[in-house]
Amino acid sequence: MRSYDQYCSIAKALDVVGDRWTLLIVRELLLQGPCRFTDLKNGLPGIAANLLSNRLRELEQAELIVREDAPPPVATALYRLTDAGSALEPALKALGLWGIRYMATPRPEDTLRAQWLAYAPAWFVTDGEPHAPAVTIQLDCAEVYAVLEVGEGRVEGRAGTADAPDLVLGGPPQAVLGLLTGVIDFATATALGMTSRGRRGVLDRLRPVTATH
Repeated sequence: MRSYDQYCSIAKALDVVGDRWTLLIVRELLLQGPCRFTDLKNGLPGIAANLLSNRLRELEQAELIVREDAPPPVATALYRLTDAGSALEPALKALGLWGIRYMATPRPEDTLRAQWLAYAPAWFVTDGEPHAPAVTIQLDCAEVYAVLEVGEGRVEGRAGTADAPDLVLGGPPQAVLGLLTGVIDFATATALGMTSRGRRGVLDRLRPVTATH
């Protein structure tokens, strides 16, 4: 492991998680739970298999993840976060909230996965009406599907579709995510190509988490 050789907690943390791809591996394990190697590689488009293997080995040595043999029918190794690895979640949330400012215009080469579409609102938005009945929002961005379940003061996201959503939002991800995270308003999102179907009023439930500037 390379080191900054500095007696500073930030430097010590970066000694462990500062290499490229490392925090994104932690992101996938936070979002997906225990993963097979192939699950992780699918969630990290662009990473070479040998580099992923190296990063997983380094994370095991740092005791941030453990490798376990899964029972049948999976019958393959699963990687999961340890308590120390899971403790990185607040840091990743803070980084993600800070990074929203750079999400205005995706590049043509940018990829999107359903778990990313689901976690952004779930991490960066709260339910402003915790005593109101639960509602469901379906997201459809370029045939990448995710569901937001809003209720009891929480916003929870997952990949997939809902049987009877209260609201369906579709279109470019920068429009949908921009609206849900409070970066743009409904009119601007619509101008960017977002479509909506259902109870638009459920959006009033969502309160963006305020970033520290």
